[in-house]
Amino acid sequence: MSKIQIQDTSNPAIIKFVLPDFITKGDNYEFKNIDETANSPLAKELFYLPFVKTVYISNNFIAIEKFSIVEWDEVKETVADQIELFIAKGKKILIDSKKEIKKQPITIYAESTPNPAVLKFVANKLLTKKGVEFKNIDEASSSALAKELFKLSFVKEIFIDENYVSISKYDAYDWNEFVNSTRSFIKEFLENGNLAVDESLITDTKAIEEHEEQHFDSLDEKSQRIINILEEYVKPAVQADGGNIAFQNYDEATNTVLVMLQGACSGCPSSTFTLKNGIENMLRQMLHDNAIIVEAYNG
Repeated sequence: MSKIQIQDTSNPAIIKFVLPDFITKGDNYEFKNIDETANSPLAKELFYLPFVKTVYISNNFIAIEKFSIVEWDEVKETVADQIELFIAKGKKILIDSKKEIKKQPITIYAESTPNPAVLKFVANKLLTKKGVEFKNIDEASSSALAKELFKLSFVKEIFIDENYVSISKYDAYDWNEFVNSTRSFIKEFLENGNLAVDESLITDTKAIEEHEEQHFDSLDEKSQRIINILEEYVKPAVQADGGNIAFQNYDEATNTVLVMLQGACSGCPSSTFTLKNGIENMLRQMLHDNAIIVEAYNG
C-alpha cells in the first residue's frame, strides 16, 4: 500500500501527492516544463508523462497540474506509485542549488495611499510593464508573488504595476502589524530572482495591446481626446497613489464618461468622489464642455 496520500485541491486540474516527511525547508518550487527541472530529478521524470502541465514541490507534497487529455481518476494511482518508486530507489527529489543563486539587491519601501485599507510597496526595479489586478488567488496565475501573498490571511486584493505592489487588506486587520513582514517578504521574494509577474502568462499581452490600438482608432474624436487627457494628466497621479484608472466608454447621448478604478483607488472611501469631480473639472476645462459628466466604478 502506498505511503503517499492523494488529495484533491480546489482546482480540479491539480492534485497533491502528500509524503509522510517534509521535502523542502519552507521553499516552494514550480516547474512549467522539463527545461526548468535542473534542480529536480523527480520533476524531470514526471514531465515524461504526456499529461503533466506543471509540477509544484513545497513542504511535504508534490502537486501536479494536468492537461485535459486525461482524467485524474484514470492516472493518479499510477503517478503516486511512480513517485514512491522514485523515492524508494534513493533518488533525490531536489538538488540544492541555492549556492548557485546570486541574490539581487532589492530595496522595498512601504508607502501609504489615500485608501486606508491599501499600502503600496515600491521596489527599485521594474516589476511589470502591464498592470494586473487580482481579486483572489484563483486569478493570480500570472503572478507567483501574488499567489504567495494571498496565502497571508490579511490580504484581500492585489494590484501590481510598473515598480510597485498595492495590497488591500481586510478591515479586521491592522496594517501596523503586517507592514514590516510584508515588506521583507516581497524583498526576499524578488532578491531570489523570482518574477513578480510572468507577462507571458497574461492573456496574450501583444494581442490585447493591438486590440486596444484598433479600438482607439475606431473611436470618435472626442473619446480619443478624453483617453489622451486621462493617460497624460490623470493616470500618473493615480499610479503615484498605488492605483490605476482606465477609460471604459463615452456616451455621446448622455455626455457621460465611464472610468474604472483599480488598485488603491478601488474601494477607497473618498477616491470615487474625489476622482470623479477632479476628472470632471479637468475634462470640462480641456474640452470646453461644462456639461460633461464622469462616472467611476471599482474594478
